[in-house]
Amino acid sequence: MKNLIKWFVILLVPVMFLGSCKDDPVTPEQSEFEVLTQYMAQNDLDLPTILSGWVKSSAGVNVNTTDYSVPDFFVIDLRSQADFDAGHIKDAHIATLANVLDVAAQANGKKILVACYTGQTAARATAALRLMKFEAYALKWGMSGWHDDLAGKWKSNAVDFSSPNWVTTGEPPVKAEFGAPNFTTGETEGAAILRERVKAMLTKDWTVGKDAVLGNPGNYFINNYWPIESWNAFGHINGANRIYEDLNLSGLKYLDPSKIILTYCYTGQTSGIITGWLDVLGYNGRSMLFGANGIVYNKLKVSTVDDAKKKSWHGEGAGSQSNLGYYDASGNMHGPK
Repeated sequence: MKNLIKWFVILLVPVMFLGSCKDDPVTPEQSEFEVLTQYMAQNDLDLPTILSGWVKSSAGVNVNTTDYSVPDFFVIDLRSQADFDAGHIKDAHIATLANVLDVAAQANGKKILVACYTGQTAARATAALRLMKFEAYALKWGMSGWHDDLAGKWKSNAVDFSSPNWVTTGEPPVKAEFGAPNFTTGETEGAAILRERVKAMLTKDWTVGKDAVLGNPGNYFINNYWPIESWNAFGHINGANRIYEDLNLSGLKYLDPSKIILTYCYTGQTSGIITGWLDVLGYNGRSMLFGANGIVYNKLKVSTVDDAKKKSWHGEGAGSQSNLGYYDASGNMHGPK
């Protein structure tokens, strides 16, 4: 009996030892930001993918020249009811940013083309739709580029503007690294966190005018989103950073989450989609209205640097001078002039 107990103890000790060293490590608790960024990386939702082919000019879509419909797309219009009634694309569906996902669900798998006044709000909606896996595109220049009757927003805002905080000398600052933003949705899975963050993005403030930015650039972490040759050719906002090639999931460390992230580009359209993407990730983003077209418009319009003419309202090759028919609330078509 003593021998039996002895052998039982000898056999039990290794089993207890092995049990205490079981290969079952505890996963450290992750922040929602970490879960979200991992999910977005795994599901091809990094910024370069969101920006791939995201904008279409009216010349780049199939327009029926008889009734000026856009048969290949489900068209969403984000303007006010009054402006929609005054003139819209045939069969367009009116929406707001807050309900754009619900309206997009009516597309039944059809490609979506989003229109607004100038293209900037449509860009933000396109960010939300693409993150939710819709095939969506923003109408370049908005309805301003569809017909001259609807171009008032761009006509009055494509200007030259003088400010001591628009400077033409100085290299971009060396990139510094920062921590991650913090947010709480109460969700634990990446898809659910993304859904909640997209809904929040669609209801927050996100634009700012050039007067506020140039008046107090220190209020923002400013990001000039264009190549270095354009930085040198056109100038930049005093104190601006240039996070361009590195603006992606792995480069988020170069943005300061404690400040408002102000992004500006040539027209405000690209900054609109970028700001939407950043807001989903927990940053407090702002897109500068009309971009550099509201500051150095005439310089852009004649420059060959980085195809700037194409990024200038009514610049050569910009696709901002289309002359297509539209409809009013009574169903009357207003044809090309």
